[in-house]
Amino acid sequence: MKVTIDNLDGAGAVDYSSALCGDGPLKISRTLNAPSICSGMLDVTDAALPVPVRRGRVVVTAANGTILFTGYIATDPEAVYAGTGLKGPVYRYAVSAVSDEWLLDKQTVPLSGAGLGQSGGQLLTTLTNRVDAGLFTTTGVLNGLAVGVFEPSQTENWSVNAGGVASATYAAYRVLDGAIGMQPAGTVTHTLSDGDGSLQVAALKTTSVKELANDVTVSGDMEPTAYVTETFAGDGTTTVFQLSEDPFRPKKTANSAQFLLDSFNEEVLDTQIWQLNDSGSHLGLSAAGLTMTGGNGFDGQTTLTAIDPVEMGGTLVVEAGSLQLGGASAGVVCGLYEGATQSANCFVGYNVRQSGGNTVVVPFVNGAEVGTVFPMLQGHIYTLRIRLHCVEVQRVSQTYYAMVDGVVNSFGGGLVAAPMSLVFELQDLGVASNTPATVLYDGPVVTSPVSCSFVAVNSVQLFGSMGYCRITQTGSGWVVSTLPSGVKMTRLIGVAGEGVDCKVSAAGKVTFFAGRVPVAGELVTVTYRVQQRAVARMEDAASVAEEAAGGVPGTAQWLGKVLKPAARSSMDCESAAMAVLSFSASRAAAVAGTYVAVNPQDVWPGDVLAVTSAGQTMSVVVRRVEIADGMGCPEMLTYRMSFANDWAEGLGLTLSEAIAVDALLPSTALNSTLPVGSGVLSNLQQLQVVSATGTALQVDSGTAPPAGGGFEVRRRDGDFGPGVDQDLVLRSPVRSFSIPREGQIEHYYVRMFDGSKPPLYSRFSSAVFTDLPVSE
Repeated sequence: MKVTIDNLDGAGAVDYSSALCGDGPLKISRTLNAPSICSGMLDVTDAALPVPVRRGRVVVTAANGTILFTGYIATDPEAVYAGTGLKGPVYRYAVSAVSDEWLLDKQTVPLSGAGLGQSGGQLLTTLTNRVDAGLFTTTGVLNGLAVGVFEPSQTENWSVNAGGVASATYAAYRVLDGAIGMQPAGTVTHTLSDGDGSLQVAALKTTSVKELANDVTVSGDMEPTAYVTETFAGDGTTTVFQLSEDPFRPKKTANSAQFLLDSFNEEVLDTQIWQLNDSGSHLGLSAAGLTMTGGNGFDGQTTLTAIDPVEMGGTLVVEAGSLQLGGASAGVVCGLYEGATQSANCFVGYNVRQSGGNTVVVPFVNGAEVGTVFPMLQGHIYTLRIRLHCVEVQRVSQTYYAMVDGVVNSFGGGLVAAPMSLVFELQDLGVASNTPATVLYDGPVVTSPVSCSFVAVNSVQLFGSMGYCRITQTGSGWVVSTLPSGVKMTRLIGVAGEGVDCKVSAAGKVTFFAGRVPVAGELVTVTYRVQQRAVARMEDAASVAEEAAGGVPGTAQWLGKVLKPAARSSMDCESAAMAVLSFSASRAAAVAGTYVAVNPQDVWPGDVLAVTSAGQTMSVVVRRVEIADGMGCPEMLTYRMSFANDWAEGLGLTLSEAIAVDALLPSTALNSTLPVGSGVLSNLQQLQVVSATGTALQVDSGTAPPAGGGFEVRRRDGDFGPGVDQDLVLRSPVRSFSIPREGQIEHYYVRMFDGSKPPLYSRFSSAVFTDLPVSE
């Protein structure tokens, strides 16, 4: 080996090969999706070779020119007493270096949102550019497989997050010689066979480290379950209404409470948040915030776009504050786009244009103007908000990967369709803080995009400034009032001083502000989701039958928790369980072992060893490689490779042996040969109470019943099925039906069922909760 060290003293890279010690040979340890470590002992008694320093750059090269390691000395070398020489005590120095990503690991990982349906290569490149753009080249990063949902952790360093991206897409990353690379695991295969002499059978050691499992139960995160519609009666004085359940809120992460926030108060635009497309230099920063000084006159060519996509689930609030727009302005502000940034692709936004010599803003939905045209007064400062509510909080399903018989298979994935409610509101900051916001549009859309790109400014010719911009995920709650006249209006949720109506706490308390209290006869309907631990149980029926062939029970159960990629729903848990079963029911998948070779082709973690011995071929993924210098001439490099299959050591799926303690374990297992979700019907996303009288609730399920089926109503959740009479209220074969009133406070749960034997039901209930007077 040739070892050079640059001690940052101006002397450049110095050859330390002659200082390598035989009793402390140089070793390089490579671990799959983690930094590499190079360690060894140096004898630097020769005055020509200074003691290496911390942060010195180390390069190790094989005799054939292959670069084996590049990195930095992370800690001061340790002086090790070696005896006494002619000039006194003699010391050798133990040196340990970390591969190049050590530089990135010293930087802060910025707060960012989740990647949705993006390739692993895209995510890794974005992560790298955010941490320190230009420090390393990323040309060796291949796009590879797609991630369902991946959210970097701000509390972890670059290499941990990069390893998470690579593992989630069944890939391997490495950083070598100033370049970041990532490629699918198994891109390089090393063929070893005892038939051609390339396999030293004595150097091959294998073992089975886990028992077979053919009945798998896994838990995930907390997920939204029942769709609740809870109705209260106003009396003109009551200001606080307590919900029956706590509304579901996404866990507090970068992609939940505060998805995006920029006060535009720095010297330059934050490239960790935005992508700027502005060849004419029309967008910049000033004391007023983001300053707009025109555009090139074309749609979609002068834009400020958020790097992260927005998952269009739950309740989102998009806001542009301290906004001023001058004359002759044209363009779109606060736009969410499905596809390229063109007005025709704008799902929601504020269209800015000229009308009668005035600058006006108009709500924009699906590329067309809707609602009220509002003239922007010169010199006035405004806050524009768009509220979006979707009953589905999670619109992107997770994808899991596993290697089966040497081929990487995918499990899960997909998108969740759903309707959405929209409210556009405007607040003039020159009026009193308790003045209600002006609602420009309040209405639904039948279908909505799963994710959008957020474009703060699409300037055809905009003049003015924007003080701040933010997107907030507030949970799953949405409040609508039905006035005694029958008119419906959305109640705006927020904090006092924003011109809104009420606030909703995490504990399910709805509090109306002064001047916004529901009047007598007003019905207040709160829509939200309840929560429960995501869990699924799947079995490999063929394996169970095979194991039972000897007259013993064939079920081999395993319970655990999905750690990475996150299982946000029971459907995700089903996908993860299917991925686990793809390898846990095979004894070969539990194989782990080692192989030792001298001077082989350079091997990296993520490579595959195709080992043929005694006529049988086994494909295994290399997890760790240790290279030891044999201190010989010619060069002898000993490679000790540790390998494993997925059941022995997970790659695309990280599991815990302990299932969540609050998981309600399913009593029966689903068949892993059936597609995920095939055992349930659609949820009743659009079920609503059409009217509530003192004697009955009129319900519209929102969809036609399936052939031979209908809608089942019960007083408790969870016991749906034919022949189960307890808690049954009614079964309706038609879309709209009436539920007789029984008391002031009532809870009903509704699921759809079909005509199959046994019938299939919706996965989750749609719940109708009421606190309304009844007739005597």
